[in-house]
Amino acid sequence: MISKKINFGDLDFDYIFENYTGEYEYDANASPCKPMVPSYSISVVLAVVYSLVCLLAVTGNLLVLVVILLNHRSISSTDVYLLHLAMADLLFALTLPFWAVDAVSGWVFGDAMCKVISMLQEVNFYSGILLLACISVDRYLVIVRSAQSHGRNRSWMVKLVCAVVWLVALLLSLPVLYKGEWTHGARTLCYEILDGQSADIWRTATRFLRHVIGFLVPLAAMVFCYSVTVWKLWRTKGFQKQKAMKVIIAVVLAFLVCWLPHNVTVLVDTLMRSKLIEDSCPKRDHLDRALSATQTLGFTHSCINPILYAFIGVKFRKNLVKILTDVGLMKTSETADFRRSESYTISGQTSTTI
Repeated sequence: MISKKINFGDLDFDYIFENYTGEYEYDANASPCKPMVPSYSISVVLAVVYSLVCLLAVTGNLLVLVVILLNHRSISSTDVYLLHLAMADLLFALTLPFWAVDAVSGWVFGDAMCKVISMLQEVNFYSGILLLACISVDRYLVIVRSAQSHGRNRSWMVKLVCAVVWLVALLLSLPVLYKGEWTHGARTLCYEILDGQSADIWRTATRFLRHVIGFLVPLAAMVFCYSVTVWKLWRTKGFQKQKAMKVIIAVVLAFLVCWLPHNVTVLVDTLMRSKLIEDSCPKRDHLDRALSATQTLGFTHSCINPILYAFIGVKFRKNLVKILTDVGLMKTSETADFRRSESYTISGQTSTTI
């Protein structure tokens, strides 16, 4: 028998491997807690959820990309950020089929794909929250500071900011390159190849980096910018400008609902690993379950934004109907009925394609 420490996602287990069976056997001397092993039924449910989210996310985000790109002449700075946000969600959605197969059969795609897919997942998380922070700053500048949302110089500045966001997200995701493929018996895992005391120090350092740069700082920027912006809108006569904020605020709230629970759970896990919170088997068991559940909730975020645009974004629906009519998928009479039922009251500088 050989002993091996496995990290699968955010869960660390110590195991003894039986050479002749290929099955995992828990060793009470290797770890104080028995590891949580998901049942086959739970694995199948996860695979189905990932597949459905992938289908919705790919379809929805492709529509968002088409709607924005085909209306590029009236595109605003916020639309550029939303365009990149849709690209990030689309890239992440393409990784979900891999995780669906992994949930049922283990990792069967090789060591290189383990690194690539894991990195795409991290890049999506970082780019998503950083782009949302950029949107909050952009709305603050446009509404509170009365900056112009269009213009050649501003357009280039927005594109530069988006490029920096992708670069920062890529750099912050580099630690996942420590993930790799390890096979024993009939099961193959995609996990972090970290051993020894230095592994705990490295994991704690990268975790705190994720918490600070990847969540707390962008969240603080969003809270400040939107607080001041909403206060400014309340003082604006007619209060019509706030209508253009509905989609943006809904997008931010959706991100927080989907990812805040996982970030809080990972933070608790980090504090527990750092011995700042007392560890115990019952706590570890509940935390492992929470990590798995909140991560699945976070995965669903990639398909949420297009749904919000469709239900809240008036201009998005208008532009989508126009495109469907142009390609013959919608009759002109139906388009006329839709236009009569919609209100297009969107105020000047706060107007976006979405």
